[in-house]
Amino acid sequence: MIKQDLIPPPTTNFPCHRIRSLFPALHEEPQLTFFDNGAGAQVPQGVMDAIHDHLLHRNVQRGGRYNRSVEVDAAIARARESVAILINAREADEIAFGMNATTFLRLLSLAIGRTLETRNEIVVTDLDHEANIATWLQLEREGATIVWWKMREDHNLHVEDLEPILTSRTRLVACTVASHALGSLVDVVAVARLAHAAGAEVVLDCVHFAPHALIDVQAFDCDYLVCSGYKIFGPHMGFLWGRLELLKALPTFREEFIPDAPPGKIEAGTFIFENVAGFAAAIDYLETLGAKLGENEITTPASRRAALVHALGSIREYETALSFEMIEALRSSGTIIYGIDDVDRLHARVPTFCFRHPNVAPALLTDTMAERGIGIRDGHMYAPRLMKRLGVSLDTGVNRASLVHYNTIEEIQEFGNVLRDIVRGRQAG
Repeated sequence: MIKQDLIPPPTTNFPCHRIRSLFPALHEEPQLTFFDNGAGAQVPQGVMDAIHDHLLHRNVQRGGRYNRSVEVDAAIARARESVAILINAREADEIAFGMNATTFLRLLSLAIGRTLETRNEIVVTDLDHEANIATWLQLEREGATIVWWKMREDHNLHVEDLEPILTSRTRLVACTVASHALGSLVDVVAVARLAHAAGAEVVLDCVHFAPHALIDVQAFDCDYLVCSGYKIFGPHMGFLWGRLELLKALPTFREEFIPDAPPGKIEAGTFIFENVAGFAAAIDYLETLGAKLGENEITTPASRRAALVHALGSIREYETALSFEMIEALRSSGTIIYGIDDVDRLHARVPTFCFRHPNVAPALLTDTMAERGIGIRDGHMYAPRLMKRLGVSLDTGVNRASLVHYNTIEEIQEFGNVLRDIVRGRQAG
């Protein structure tokens, strides 16, 4: 068990309870302690208002000359600019909107598959979501050779294991920024440095990282990045970022009357405009949070990007306290934690925990938690190769509890109490 004096207090000026008041779903009856944020986060009222406003006032197709259609074009342009600021893109036209990260990964793989020549090696990992593995495996039919960058027994990817498998034939490296199952972070800056030195490109899955810390495509030095807005306090939608020169050269499907230039060449067909408007409102929420967190400091954020830097930095600090508390709760019940469980290495993870109790089946644990008003998840987490490495059956899988900044220390403590009750009940039986 972790000694209490080793657990730092939550950030004292982080207004978690005020933040929770902005999320209506957190106050629905019957009350639910929501620890399934890795599957999709809740949305603040402002996001719902933006979706409703769009459907009420401008539920029309873009590209027309009348006012409502012009307003749709303006709303999309604003959303594109907001996402560019969120991820520190150089130009808004580097952002394409669509359904989700999985769809964009498939679009990328289809396009890149048409450009394979002597550089035909694609590096994938056994830590990633299946969406960032299977889509690249499909390119074996196009002549690609798949090279595996494998986790070590500590359940982490080590960059020093990547360098020996990069060659003059490497076309790209596809990896996650944060594991959706284990919460482990990957040193993607080092990945990009090594890949580019070998003449390869880097595709990042940023879906699970995005709610927890600051995205910076320029600092990451990646070439493509995919993300899903519904993990970042928005509605169901996704976006792709790519270096503008690469997107221009990418051979994608498009209708003849659409210019062969990004972002239009990437956005085949009509995406869900109201959800894009809702995601812009989710970014507004984070900006406002960052600005308000700076009100009592010497200076307030000087720009929209500065407000986002402040917000995500504060979230990262607060969530470290959540991770401390969750490790305490899991360890105190004799639960196996997969991934980083060292309290001195919390900088290398986000508050997503993959675990299993030796005496309690994952499905039973999830069902019992649900009966006690706590929502967690069980199963293979869309990561069959990871489950195999963990020595876990796909039929039973693991449990996962995933937290974000509107979760509280008190919720984790109650989770720990329920977990210990379940374990004691199984032992008594």
